[in-house]
Amino acid sequence: MLKSNQPIGIFDSGIGGLTVAEAIHKLLPQENIIYFGDTAHTPWGNQSATAIQYYASRISQTLLDHNCKTIVIACNTASATAFDAVQRIVKDHSILFNVIDPVIEYLVSTHRGKNVGLIGTKQTIKSQAYLSRLTKHTDDINLQALATPLLAPLIEEGFSNTTSANEIIDHYLSNSALQNIAALILGCTHYPLIKQQVANFFGAKVDVIDSAELMAQVVEKELKNRDLLNIGNQGQCTFYVSHDSEFFNLTAKQLFPGDIKLQTYPLWE
Repeated sequence: MLKSNQPIGIFDSGIGGLTVAEAIHKLLPQENIIYFGDTAHTPWGNQSATAIQYYASRISQTLLDHNCKTIVIACNTASATAFDAVQRIVKDHSILFNVIDPVIEYLVSTHRGKNVGLIGTKQTIKSQAYLSRLTKHTDDINLQALATPLLAPLIEEGFSNTTSANEIIDHYLSNSALQNIAALILGCTHYPLIKQQVANFFGAKVDVIDSAELMAQVVEKELKNRDLLNIGNQGQCTFYVSHDSEFFNLTAKQLFPGDIKLQTYPLWE
């Protein structure tokens, strides 16, 4: 039986999911959070579906071993390609979330009858997970997808604010697939770290959607419905990485100022 004082587990291939963790922490500061970044294999978006399913399943089992009441797949690629594999691991031992469904719910409620763009990794776009989920709810949103494989590695390595990165971002966003859109889905949890650059490109004409805040709201609602919200002092945030990463540590400390635990977890050794 799940208990309210159990931690929230979150994982991604690297720093991208920190945007989701930050949003959850801001909305639910009393919750304990355990985050796992698979920095040994990042980025996942250019790897095979089989490899991603293996990584996601092993990490999910680790979070279960740490007694997490929820597991948030804070990665669009893993949400698209590994959700079923993770669900077989998690079963009813934890509450499982993915970062795609909250975005779909938002689109259906706000952008019917419009053109909506999607940028993401090769695996996310190839999986057509957004399209397949969207068409279950409505057929009057025109989804225009574009793979942007260079963005996640640039962000993961700390080069997102360079001149070269801005040129690559502008090159992708100028693609004909993203013309005449009313909204753009940032289909990778790394991309909120360049959200301002994306917003600057489009001005106020396009609704730039990232899943972080939407995901936090869904987690809060589900925990409240199940009477599993933690009541007490400020929660403790613990961050594990599978390989030492100076930029991960820097980013985590920027997003989570104060007393946090950062350590390497040798999952693959």
